[in-house]
Amino acid sequence: MSVDVDKSAQPPADAPPPQSLKAIPVRHYGRWVAAIVVIGLIALLGRAFATADVNWDAIPQYMFNADILKGLRNTLLITVLSMIIGIVGGVILAVMRQSKNPVTSTVAWFYVWFFRGTPVYVQLFLWFNLGLVFQYIDIMPIYKDEWSDFMTPFLCALLGLGLNEAAYMAEICRAGLNAVDEGQTEAAHALGMSHAKTLRRIIVPQAMRVIVPPTGNEVINMLKTSSLVIAVQYYDLLQAAQNVGRDSGVVVEMLILAAAWYLIATTVLSIGQYYLERYYARGSSRQLPLTPLQRAKARLSGGFNRSAGGAA
Repeated sequence: MSVDVDKSAQPPADAPPPQSLKAIPVRHYGRWVAAIVVIGLIALLGRAFATADVNWDAIPQYMFNADILKGLRNTLLITVLSMIIGIVGGVILAVMRQSKNPVTSTVAWFYVWFFRGTPVYVQLFLWFNLGLVFQYIDIMPIYKDEWSDFMTPFLCALLGLGLNEAAYMAEICRAGLNAVDEGQTEAAHALGMSHAKTLRRIIVPQAMRVIVPPTGNEVINMLKTSSLVIAVQYYDLLQAAQNVGRDSGVVVEMLILAAAWYLIATTVLSIGQYYLERYYARGSSRQLPLTPLQRAKARLSGGFNRSAGGAA
């Protein structure tokens, strides 16, 4: 049985090969315009600072000044202690909000409502000026003293920042606890675990994946918010920069120096937050993405391998 082939449908033997399609990317002129505008603004800003009467040599000169370092140490101290109070208080308030006891849940709700609804600056001033209405602090069997001696600038800053932070951490912790499926609690109770043990062993470890990222943001925000304690005469980095600038006549330069130290501290905290989030993400991701250091090592090793292969 033969099959007739239509030779007219076949291309001739001397026909040129078909050309591949050439894709032409779409031109985005708006991106170029936006880039030019941004570069122009940066150039104008750099020119303004370059021609300004700024003593740039004073910044590295006072970088490790004793007063500046003391203010930096106090800033880091008040940040860490305030966050400890905020985290511990936030966990307690979140558990109280979840309680079926109407008294504890109502008290926790009122606390969060009050401290989130009033500015932290006002709260600092309130703690600082309570001595106008309270002459003594009297915890009868434990402690009694004059209010002015009790409420030092350090304690005023600690209470103002820590108690305010506890209200925000309470909502963060409550969101993390609510993110854990209720079946986890039911399964733990079916195994005979108590409510406290279920929270400690089952719920909280799973909730940490949701709690850690916003908590890291709160730590960084607390570091910057601590500059408000200058209102209650606590000696922090901003106060130190202002004092040194006033005494040495380089006010703006010392404020730039304070901003540089804040940037350094927030950068270190951001790196710590990244690795802490990565640690608690192990249970949700089968393969964690490479860290910046690992990516850099992989690129370097890949470049060495290509160069070695070329040399061979």
